[in-house]
Amino acid sequence: MPSGQLDFIPAVGTADFSAEQAQWLTLANRLGRERFAPRAATWDREASFPFANYDDLREAGLLALCVPRAFGGAGADFATYCMVGAEIGRFCGATALTYNMHICSTMWTGVLSDGIDMTPAQRDEHQARRELHFARVVRDGAVYAQPFSEGSAAAAGKAPFGTTARKVDGGWVLNGRKIFASLSGAADYYGILCTEDRGDQHPDMRDTLYIAVPGQADGLTVTGDWDPMGMRGTVSRTLLLKDVFVPDHEQLMPRGVYHRAAQTWPAMFFTLSPTYLGIAQAAYDFTVQYLRGEVPGQPPVKRRMYPTKQIAVAQMRIQLETMRSIFWRAIHEARPNPSKDERLRLYAAHYTVMEGANDIARLAIRTCGGQSMLKDLPLERLYRDSRCGALMLPWTAELILDRMGRETLYESGERDE
Repeated sequence: MPSGQLDFIPAVGTADFSAEQAQWLTLANRLGRERFAPRAATWDREASFPFANYDDLREAGLLALCVPRAFGGAGADFATYCMVGAEIGRFCGATALTYNMHICSTMWTGVLSDGIDMTPAQRDEHQARRELHFARVVRDGAVYAQPFSEGSAAAAGKAPFGTTARKVDGGWVLNGRKIFASLSGAADYYGILCTEDRGDQHPDMRDTLYIAVPGQADGLTVTGDWDPMGMRGTVSRTLLLKDVFVPDHEQLMPRGVYHRAAQTWPAMFFTLSPTYLGIAQAAYDFTVQYLRGEVPGQPPVKRRMYPTKQIAVAQMRIQLETMRSIFWRAIHEARPNPSKDERLRLYAAHYTVMEGANDIARLAIRTCGGQSMLKDLPLERLYRDSRCGALMLPWTAELILDRMGRETLYESGERDE
């Protein structure tokens, strides 16, 4: 569907969307404008989880957006999710970021897993188990979280996860800790990445397991305070796992498959970017409204006549268009086993969006001036939220630069003598 048939310009910009993409974008935009944006300040002020927004997502069918059609979901592909995620992020960053964690749980076990080599036995096992997980989302409206971080190099992909899973009759016993666990206390299931405990002292990243732990499981505790600078509505507290038993069918991927997924589908870690493209769009939208005197509830004072402000808006638009362009290309190139050029461009897209969102928010604050920083207006929150993206594992801004430089100068297997 040509974007001209939409009555708004999506955060990803104008394009020839399919009819289904236009439908989902329209729905996300309407929910964002009417429901998510008016509530966003509350979640931020209280550092409380956006349960009401999740009720809306559930009712609208958006929790099952990336569940394959064969399992009752909408069957949206990678690019479509990224478009929808950006549109939600435009109105509530915390909702979009936590929604990403849920969507990844369905996308990784869905379309991404379909592109990963498995043995026939692994494929049969995965098919049976994901039918259970998808049914929970489609039938019950279950929410899945995806805790990564442990305060070590594991989430960056440089070491095995410290959280362990020991095989026992009928299932697994998990022990460990996850920090910055978004949706803590709100998720129905936590997709825990952990290392199989084989009884020796040589943990291996190839033994990574991906297991769903029910939110009410014995031995699972949510602990710690949550008072961060931004993304306060994610409520990313700490999960403690002490001898948590989960049955075999709670595996989200068969043994050893997650490591192959991370090697095969690097774009699986790009899905944090849509939220921050949406935040950049929101900061730009606010600046234009503010300078034109069109912010709802504010006096109709125009500030657009000053050349310095006109130049700043032009700079913001140039940066936004740069972000949109590389983002658009990256989400449409996403596939298993990308070429080296595609992988480096994916890294560049992620870095450009994460750093660009904060830069646009910075320009917005400087351009709009002091009154725009009042907490009854969204710009101050957008700025704080925008800074968080570059800090998020496994692809922080620093790690992206490290990867890009190393992988540009070294071919696979090359060493310096």
